[in-house]
Amino acid sequence: MTDFDFLIGRWSIHNRRLTRRLVGSDDWEEFTSTSDVRPIFGGAGNVDEITFPDGTSGLTVRLFDPATGRWSLNWASSDSGVFFPPLLGSFSDGVGTFFGDEVQDGTPVRIRFLWHRITGDSARWEQAMSADGERTWETNWYMDITRQA
Repeated sequence: MTDFDFLIGRWSIHNRRLTRRLVGSDDWEEFTSTSDVRPIFGGAGNVDEITFPDGTSGLTVRLFDPATGRWSLNWASSDSGVFFPPLLGSFSDGVGTFFGDEVQDGTPVRIRFLWHRITGDSARWEQAMSADGERTWETNWYMDITRQA
């Protein structure tokens, strides 16, 4: 059994996302989406395809590196058709924490994903960004996922 086995299956997702990032905004949008996750490489990874209400979709490929004990999370959007830089991390005490680097509106930022509140039928994913060397973080996206019957 691997860290992300809980995620295999079909999910309904309640999204809460800031409309603008790293500008002190408190304007949130909420919407639903669906996700299908299947294992690859005998459980050492998975593929997650998410469909958003505006017709766009995203794809995450998660791969476990047994040499380092870390996961790489690789995200692509149907908008661009290319993978963003990966986030790397692991699980500890039931919480998955993953970090990566990206450019947001021309500014280099540190990205953090958290997976937590994990049960057999639900979990929470959070995305946060830091533009000040990880001194402060702005959480800009929450996904509360619920397993579909």
